[in-house]
Amino acid sequence: MFDPVIKIMVTLTLLAAATPLPADSSWEQFRGPRGDGISDVTEAPRHWSETQNITWKTAIHGRGHSSPVIMDGRIWLTTAPRDGKKLYAICVDQETGKILLNRVVFEVAEPDEVIDFNSYASPTPVVEPGRVYVHFGTYGTACLDTRDFKKLWERRDINCDHYRGPGSSPILYRNLLIMNFDGADVQYVIALDKQTGKTVWKTPRSTDFTGIIPDQRKAYSTPLVVEHNGRMELLSVGSQAAMSYNPATGKELWSIGFDGYSNIWRPVVTDGIAYLSTGYDRGEIWAVRLGGSGELTDDQVVWKARKSIGKRPSPLLLDGLLYCQNDGSLLTCLDITDGEIVWRQRVRGNYSASLTYAAGAVYTCSHDGKVTLFKPGREYRELAVNELEEGMMASPAFVDRSMFLRTDSHLYRIEEK
Repeated sequence: MFDPVIKIMVTLTLLAAATPLPADSSWEQFRGPRGDGISDVTEAPRHWSETQNITWKTAIHGRGHSSPVIMDGRIWLTTAPRDGKKLYAICVDQETGKILLNRVVFEVAEPDEVIDFNSYASPTPVVEPGRVYVHFGTYGTACLDTRDFKKLWERRDINCDHYRGPGSSPILYRNLLIMNFDGADVQYVIALDKQTGKTVWKTPRSTDFTGIIPDQRKAYSTPLVVEHNGRMELLSVGSQAAMSYNPATGKELWSIGFDGYSNIWRPVVTDGIAYLSTGYDRGEIWAVRLGGSGELTDDQVVWKARKSIGKRPSPLLLDGLLYCQNDGSLLTCLDITDGEIVWRQRVRGNYSASLTYAAGAVYTCSHDGKVTLFKPGREYRELAVNELEEGMMASPAFVDRSMFLRTDSHLYRIEEK
């Protein structure tokens, strides 16, 4: 017969093992747990500098714009030298900042050139218990064991001509690893068995590119899976069109065409409406109803807006308001009911990192190291402006009470004492 104390201890141990980690203990993918830039943390730093509230600062060699992802006390990111001939996976201890893994995952004899504001390590990894998936676009995708760092599988035969370098990040859906490949030459969406790396489905874009020059056939957006009226939809924005697919099979559910390319925004969704960017040149925001079928018309578009929205930073959707950071210094707040401007504000700098929300503040991070915090709402209210020595292209991650911020050459853990 069990001793009562031992019995209680065993019961508590079993309960602890069965209890999931808090929602704010991990940051699994590009733009966080739901892919929308919204953190569930209740505390986050608002004031810091190189000499204030820096828990640790770790040098990261090479150049990479992938954002950090975090799970089980380990931070994952990728990097590469400027010539792109070696592609690295890096793992950093969350508590100490110590580098636990710095491994060449792929070697590339003759990589194509990338544009100045891109890198060979721009796609953000995606992590789940026991596994992390690192992705370098056409140069390779690999799955690593997060405990012993063994490479479980790799693929180097999924290719396209990015023309300006890779950008779209992979996502997980059930047993699948899903990726956009929108090159100047070929355009498709592909899903791999996450256990083996084998192709489950591959769907070419249905877009008619007749008369479209190769440079305007590419895109860099990260897909998003949502549920609408009991149907799962994989929203995937490419050049000249956005599509919705059945994420389990890759079957196209609907598409809607537009004039635009080099799309970077990851869509955001609420109440059955997806908000997406049509990309460069005549870039607009479109509010598109979900649940359609076939080739959609303007009847499925609630509104369109062309308001200096910016092309690179993905937007933030909170309480009926859509916040968009211009690539330059213009921050715009739109009402999602009609797309009308609620307010505009100049925030000095140039921007690529996506807008992020944590603990009552929106964070916008500039190329020159300035992070502006403002309170979401129908009037602009600045909360703080913080500066570091270097700029940033990656988006921040929030876990527990800390922000993890990647600059040009360092990874920071920032936490108010």
